[in-house]
Amino acid sequence: MRKVLMAAIGLMMAMSGNAQKYLNDSDTPFTQGKVYVGASLSSTNLSYSGLTGGCLGIQGKVGYFFADNLLGTAQLSYEKQKDVPFAITLGAGGRYYIEQNGIYLGASAIYKHQDDFNDVMPSVQVGYSFFINRTVTIEPEIYYEQSFKNHKDYSTVGLRIGIGIYLFKDTYKNIR
Repeated sequence: MRKVLMAAIGLMMAMSGNAQKYLNDSDTPFTQGKVYVGASLSSTNLSYSGLTGGCLGIQGKVGYFFADNLLGTAQLSYEKQKDVPFAITLGAGGRYYIEQNGIYLGASAIYKHQDDFNDVMPSVQVGYSFFINRTVTIEPEIYYEQSFKNHKDYSTVGLRIGIGIYLFKDTYKNIR
């Protein structure tokens, strides 16, 4: 697991060294008033907790830029772990983007419901927005979720791979 996390960190550092052309435009995707829609997947052996060796998870996330480089988010996710009932999480949080290279730092509070286990957990994330085109990104993310009820079994560290869509003001006005 440590090798996977270190490889992911090295990959993000290597990619962030090369600024992308979309981040140098005068109208960057991280400016106030823009909307974010994203989905991510964490798969077997990409997340780890003391309860199981891995899980399969799907997460949806929406957000709004309240200020330049500051995104407020809401999330919903579903996780299925081997030999453990499924879990559903709801959460709210935020991201701060480092505009020069697309790295973001995130924090959130999530409510996790799993069979007879309910917990409110803080979570921190570090990720990278790799632009495929002007609005679509691939977003690898390393995260940590801290459980206070049973930290050995339910605290989780993992890696998510996601797709993000940054909708510019004129884009989502035409959708309505």
